[in-house]
Amino acid sequence: MKKPELLAPAGDLEKLKVAFAYGADAVYAGGSAFGLRAYAGNLDLEELKVGVKYTHDLGKKIYVTVNIFAHEDDFDNLPEYIKYLEEVGVDAIIVSDPGIVKLAVEIAPLLPVHLSTQANSTNSNSINFWLEQGVQRVILARELTKEELKQIRPKVNGEIELFVHGAMCMSYSGRCLLSNYLTGRDANKGECTQPCRWGYGIVEQKRPGEVFPLEEDSRGTYIFNSHDLCLLPYLPALKEVNIESWKIEGRMKSPHYVASTVKVYREAIDTLWDKGEEEYRAKIPAWLEEMDKVSHRNYSAGFFFGKPGADAHNIESSDYIREYNFVGRVLEEERCKNTAECGFWIEQRNYFKKGDILEVLSPDQEPWSFQVEKMWDEDGVEVDVARHAMKEIKLDLPRKLEPFSIIRKPRKLEESGF
Repeated sequence: MKKPELLAPAGDLEKLKVAFAYGADAVYAGGSAFGLRAYAGNLDLEELKVGVKYTHDLGKKIYVTVNIFAHEDDFDNLPEYIKYLEEVGVDAIIVSDPGIVKLAVEIAPLLPVHLSTQANSTNSNSINFWLEQGVQRVILARELTKEELKQIRPKVNGEIELFVHGAMCMSYSGRCLLSNYLTGRDANKGECTQPCRWGYGIVEQKRPGEVFPLEEDSRGTYIFNSHDLCLLPYLPALKEVNIESWKIEGRMKSPHYVASTVKVYREAIDTLWDKGEEEYRAKIPAWLEEMDKVSHRNYSAGFFFGKPGADAHNIESSDYIREYNFVGRVLEEERCKNTAECGFWIEQRNYFKKGDILEVLSPDQEPWSFQVEKMWDEDGVEVDVARHAMKEIKLDLPRKLEPFSIIRKPRKLEESGF
């Protein structure tokens, strides 16, 4: 069986580069309009052109989301935008609206169309219908079991794609109106505020204003707060289905999340295909330990083994689990600043200080740790504290940093005062 494409999120150009550095075969990104992640950073028209060139220079692929449920006035600008994506060489657009599918096939015949998970494709008849409309790949709904996937695959001649990791939506394949009703921001137009993560109680009809928590918790309850999807321990079963593309969710997540998840799934795929299931299973504990270091909710297999029960939801809290803070990213190029030394500099993201123990995640090395002994700011002045996000900091280190390395700090050490 051919290895599946490993498809990673790219909320902006930085995360696009990180995804490829850590082993992604392709990325999906949003443009400045017509996508379902309005707050993901996204790429403007010029950045799209830069992103396409960067991707193709690596021999890899980039897909752009055009997956809103379009209203009539959206079609005023959609034709020009779709033609632009075709002209700059985007490898495919991801679409959910039948009207946009029809438009794209008619006006941009050289631009492949992938059907978004928002279209709720859960059976082979639906998938084949879309393939007959000119769609080249269908991204399956998350609400499918392993057995259903096995039934669907032999009945479909086109490509299919499946989410293997990331946030799960409490609404069917993401079709939700909660945000629209409660905040006026339409999830189906890219502006979801995730009200499903809020605390809720119930009100009895004859007792208006009296709220009864569904759990004995002063903060309310979190009945819509689903666990994150993680199929990492079950990839041999998924391998049997022979799906073309395995997808990681997370265009609004940090570069740390992108680096860590892509690195783990890259290693898992390569190990499973090249070295066999025994070695793959031996490495699962270390991979799961790495997955716990990124911001996440408790993990589950989603619908893979059947309909999830109450244990697939966080009813205690809507908070993310964060064992590490992302404190910096190593810049791509080695260069000299105003100090006497030359070397790799980091772009700071969160607070750290002299004496801290930091960990390095690199594309081609195992994670390693060091203690901050000396550091300099952009003017070559030695400093004890790095407190300003996006500033460049030079570190005195025992070994060289690889480009695109991620610097992180264990939160337990931070909370203990170190």
